[in-house]
Amino acid sequence: MSTDTESSKKTVLEFFELAFVERKPVDAAERYMGEYTQHNPDVADGKDAFIAAIGGMFAAFPDFSIDRKRVIAEGDLVAIHSHVRMNKEDRGMAVADIFRVADGKIVEHWDILQPVPETPANSNTMF
Repeated sequence: MSTDTESSKKTVLEFFELAFVERKPVDAAERYMGEYTQHNPDVADGKDAFIAAIGGMFAAFPDFSIDRKRVIAEGDLVAIHSHVRMNKEDRGMAVADIFRVADGKIVEHWDILQPVPETPANSNTMF
């Protein structure tokens, strides 16, 4: 793994832990985000929009949980595959977040969300 890959992965994992597990999106944004381009069509660009979106989600869903399943990193790109639940009764969603890092800061984000079905077509899990 190249130094760029290692440092990108470290930055994203520290950001992810602080923002989503410790529920400190303000601290995470200030520490780990640069000029931030957001590709989720429901969230505007920039740190302030990220903070508002994630802070609002935590307020609306106090039992929110995220279980990171795997991380894939190459160069300046880091992908995290997670199981996200909005409440304790929720089957949840499989989420893939993709981050781009430049100069040690997260500068771009994409995500893909897929609900965990009640009745899957196979016996494999989504994780």
